[in-house]
Amino acid sequence: MHSDIRPRRSVLFMPGSNARALEKARTLPADAIVIDLEDAVAPDAKAGARTQAVEAIKAGGFGPREVVLRANAPDTPWFEADLAAAAEARVDAVAVPKISDPETLLVIGRRLDALGAPRSVKVWAMIETPLAVLRADRIALAARDPVTRFAVLMMGTNDLSKETGARIVPGRAPMLSWLSTCVLAAKAAGIGILDAVWNDFRDLDGFAAECAQAADLGFDGKTLIHPSQIAPANAAFTPPAGEVDEARRVIELFARPENAGIGVLQVEGRMYERMHADIARKTVALADAIAARS
Repeated sequence: MHSDIRPRRSVLFMPGSNARALEKARTLPADAIVIDLEDAVAPDAKAGARTQAVEAIKAGGFGPREVVLRANAPDTPWFEADLAAAAEARVDAVAVPKISDPETLLVIGRRLDALGAPRSVKVWAMIETPLAVLRADRIALAARDPVTRFAVLMMGTNDLSKETGARIVPGRAPMLSWLSTCVLAAKAAGIGILDAVWNDFRDLDGFAAECAQAADLGFDGKTLIHPSQIAPANAAFTPPAGEVDEARRVIELFARPENAGIGVLQVEGRMYERMHADIARKTVALADAIAARS
């Protein structure tokens, strides 16, 4: 039922122009690596970075990590070549910045088809504008059309801050409603959602607190800018051992023949409904998928 769950606790951006970083990416315990051709690469270095990224992806060696290529935005002169590179390299996904409408996702999906990209190449969309947040439900629900290949929403709060003037502060009160809106949209569409980067990679305590908040909000993981952030992110988005043990007990209880027709069970003073068994199965599937990676 949940065999297709892929952990995305830690999703690390690596500059496509840095060969040493791409080599290091093969050994880092991140769940996914995003090879960045956008913000991390200067305009005059984009062609070289694209070629280098394709060579690194084709060389393989990334193990269980998802390998994602972040393209430049659709309205830039580099986007078409970036999309062709993603198709050629057969990446797990191409991350597209500045998505503000579902129609763009359809165009990208059709273009990937025309470029001969296998169906395994998915699309991740970055939510970075006020319009994108306002249309989050429409954007997310575009995933119901298989043409879009749409699998994951990624939050870009730095751009949202720039566009709105809302400050990025501890606790993120100015943006909490936007974050929750996008989480609801992703869950309604049945796709993944990743929280935005934390800018001060030296402040691991602040980062850990924001990871905990993101996990509480329902995010699947966090995008990262430095390898030092991988361990705290993995910890925050891994179901605690006690929670997994309890989930296994709930599944076992509802699976007993004598409980087949029972909708609610009481165990040690706590009430469990059948929906708790559904939640428990997701928890166990995620824990098992994480264990299988190590």
